Amino acid sequence: MARTGADQSQSRKQSQNQKRRLWPLLAVNFFMADMQSGIGPFVGVFLAQSGWNTGLIGTAMTIGNVAGMLITTPVGAFIDATRHKRLMVVLPGAAVVAASSIILISQNFWAVATSQVATAMAGAAIVPAVTGITLGIVGQKGFNRQNGRNQAFNHAGNMLGAAASGFLGWRFGYFSVFMLAALFGAITVACVFMIAPGSIDHRAARGSKEDDPKHQPSGFTVVLKHKPILVLALALAFFQLGSAPIVTLYGLSAVTGKLANGPSFVAAIIVIAQGTMIISSVIGMRVAEKRNYWWLMLVAFLVLPLRGLSACLLSGWWGVVPVEVLDGIGAGLLSVAVPGMVARSLYSTGRVNLGQGAVITIQGAGAAVSPALAGWVAQWAGYSPAFLICGGMGVVAAAIWIAMRSAIRHL
Repeated sequence: MARTGADQSQSRKQSQNQKRRLWPLLAVNFFMADMQSGIGPFVGVFLAQSGWNTGLIGTAMTIGNVAGMLITTPVGAFIDATRHKRLMVVLPGAAVVAASSIILISQNFWAVATSQVATAMAGAAIVPAVTGITLGIVGQKGFNRQNGRNQAFNHAGNMLGAAASGFLGWRFGYFSVFMLAALFGAITVACVFMIAPGSIDHRAARGSKEDDPKHQPSGFTVVLKHKPILVLALALAFFQLGSAPIVTLYGLSAVTGKLANGPSFVAAIIVIAQGTMIISSVIGMRVAEKRNYWWLMLVAFLVLPLRGLSACLLSGWWGVVPVEVLDGIGAGLLSVAVPGMVARSLYSTGRVNLGQGAVITIQGAGAAVSPALAGWVAQWAGYSPAFLICGGMGVVAAAIWIAMRSAIRHL
């Protein structure tokens, strides 16, 4: 009995130590949300109120998205190799805050485009870095559940940051939104350094076999030969082509149509979406434990056509709730399913973060083109056709996903 009691005591201590290691990680996910985007969600309406048209706004954002797309794969490979993963959150976060200040100082096209490039490149590094840190702390077995918690905290941070940004932007102007992002950045840095370096198993963090210390990472070409990853990335590229511009276009349609105040309307969009994402990411985590990620991805893809149709039929404040609840369902499920699928599919290769970067790169191709495409369609044909085209991309993504099911249904 005494031995049993000692074992139970040891187990409790291990559980408490695990929780102490995880709380800083959850805090990072909470506070990095506002730091990661800076004033990004408010850029569209800020520039529109400064006299920019939708096509020019979309073009500037596309330039940034292309830069972010190109850097994600090499960044993922670097995160696999480096033992300084915490700095890969700190340095890009500081770059985002600095880039956001450029837009406030100058609304020159190339200044704004440069800011978008810096923000996109920095944001591309943060996500795989946090994924690697998480995998390094909890290992493959604990990743699905911890990633679900991470995403719930991240969405909660986005929701709080957006609500505060909307109020501050309405009350004091866009400079206060920037100051809030800088504050969240400082808190994030403090939380990152609370994660003990020794708590990160760098072999587990890159997806190497945890019980084989001599296991060497596979070559870079393992990602190119991995069919499930390629199918996942292709479907996500079409999904992002339709999904990425809807928030910006919906905000622009309301603001330019004099249906809403810029900062408060954009904040409402983000708060509703992120609040829904908290719920859907937790549900997604639990569904993945009982079934697999394939069904989560399919539901996320099929939500996009409904979202595009809602945005087309409902304008201004009338459409905020249905459009953004649907956004929250799709994005919340993807935030759990995509990292989980990559980590599970590439386990034992030692190239999980390279795979994360490659998926982000290919899906980023869709996100990169989408602002310019949707912006010019909206300018030439109107917002309603642009929303319908965006929604149609979800049908394409779902068709690819179903057609290639045999390659990915086990994940």
